[in-house]
Amino acid sequence: MKLDALICEPWSHYGLMDSGHGRKLERYGPYSFIRPEPQAMWAPALDSWDADGEFVPGSDEEGGGRWQFERAVPKEGWDMAWEDVRFTSQCTPFRHLAFFPDMAPQWAWMRERLGEGSEALNLFGYTGVGTLAMSATGARLTHVDASKKSVEAGKDNAHRSGMADRPIRWMVDDAAKFTAREVRRGRRYDGIILDPPKYGRGPDGEIWRLEEGLPGLIADCRKLLDENSRFLVLTVYAVRMSALAIGELLNQALGDLGGRIECGDMAVREEARGLLLPTAIFARWSRD
Repeated sequence: MKLDALICEPWSHYGLMDSGHGRKLERYGPYSFIRPEPQAMWAPALDSWDADGEFVPGSDEEGGGRWQFERAVPKEGWDMAWEDVRFTSQCTPFRHLAFFPDMAPQWAWMRERLGEGSEALNLFGYTGVGTLAMSATGARLTHVDASKKSVEAGKDNAHRSGMADRPIRWMVDDAAKFTAREVRRGRRYDGIILDPPKYGRGPDGEIWRLEEGLPGLIADCRKLLDENSRFLVLTVYAVRMSALAIGELLNQALGDLGGRIECGDMAVREEARGLLLPTAIFARWSRD
């Protein structure tokens, strides 16, 4: 098992401008925002920050808070792009901007392993940027999310990207239940990505708790892979969990397939001075 770091470099539509004192300053297209970042324990590079808006956290530990704006920002969102994928970014009540830019290295890595005729599964697929990044290779995709609003946003992003006619199954479903049904159907995939939340609810009120549900979900994902499959990517945000722990989980579940297991931190490179801001942990299996 290899311990590594995946680094998101800035691109034309996104960049981490500066960070420090528990906050970060980012640019999203033509707008800039300040958000809380507990891991930015150092001092910022710049003396002052000028941003269009700031997310001010609440007093609880469950992610509450609200946006405060210095200048007008479109409530319905604005156009963004990553390579050939076009999508909408907007300020959500959950402090993020409707996609996760630190996933860019994962999107690029998965694209290298898919092509015309291959098939991939995106569990907890959110607004579909990762789904569209893989679909652009010619692969068939199945996108699963419990939120109807997120799935509709994914479909809208497909239209923006000129991929509305691509072979993508958009599923509003509980990820664990859907995966179990796919196992019973005897389905298989060339690649699987899953980005499970710490806690969540399915469309019928199903309760998801990461530590309880993840081992069983990974076990079912293993049953959807075979000797010709190419990868499984697992990312985890906002939990007190080690990359080594989820790496070993994959190692035990997928070790019989051969290939290799990597795990480590995901991070974004700051533009002001090049330092790395950790954002999440990951583990992935691949057969090159």
